[in-house]
Amino acid sequence: QVQLVESGGGLVQAGGSLRLSCAASGIGFTFSRYQLSWYRSAPGKQRELVASSITTGRTNYAESVKGRFTISRDNDEKIVVLQMNSLRVGDTGVYYCNASLLTDNIWGQGTQVTVSS
Repeated sequence: QVQLVESGGGLVQAGGSLRLSCAASGIGFTFSRYQLSWYRSAPGKQRELVASSITTGRTNYAESVKGRFTISRDNDEKIVVLQMNSLRVGDTGVYYCNASLLTDNIWGQGTQVTVSS
């Protein structure tokens, strides 16, 4: 069974940094073919895409995080990392890891990120 497990969330002051990791299990050698993404949800807001790592090596970012967040992946270790710098109060939310390939759409359980002013 394919599983994604996030870690690295927590409480940080505005301007600080956090590093989120997502480890995959049960995917096997096809991990490199998956598009890997981080989403976040906040109270009263829809879940939004934060960053994606596409199999071609391209990355995409929400406008609000460009220049501050970096997504990276290690296909051998089967992990995807979101490095978050210059955090803002508006970055507060639950961050979810997602892996998608054809009909597979897998979510992690989420990790809370809270940025205080």
